Amino acid sequence: MSAAAGAVLLAGRILFAVFFAGVAGVSHVRNSGMYEGGAKAAHFPLPAAAGWPAGLWLIAGGLSLALGIWPDVGALMIGVFVILAAAGFHRYWQVEDPNQKRTQQQLFWRNAIALAAVLMVVGAFAALGPALRFSITAPLFQF
Repeated sequence: MSAAAGAVLLAGRILFAVFFAGVAGVSHVRNSGMYEGGAKAAHFPLPAAAGWPAGLWLIAGGLSLALGIWPDVGALMIGVFVILAAAGFHRYWQVEDPNQKRTQQQLFWRNAIALAAVLMVVGAFAALGPALRFSITAPLFQF
């Protein structure tokens, strides 16, 4: 992998991680009660996990991805989060109110797009293996 290609991939890793670690993760930590309340309202099986634990999970995953410490694991951590968020909180097909339905549909598909990005990144990391540039460690998984 060339240095230029590695720099482009690093920029993408950082931008992706900034949203999940710096925006969503920090928000889940700071507004833990709000997220727990939303999880209770959505009948999520473990509502306490939706607050600060989810925030710490996102921060750890984002830092792993951005810094390149098993970046594939960090990306997969974000993937697990967006799957749970889409399936557990943004079930737009169950919403009656048209405005709420539209909002939940947008949030669901935002998570689906994030999952697609995670899968592409993990595939790229697995293909690159130790050739991944600007990373502290190589990806954990190589297939």
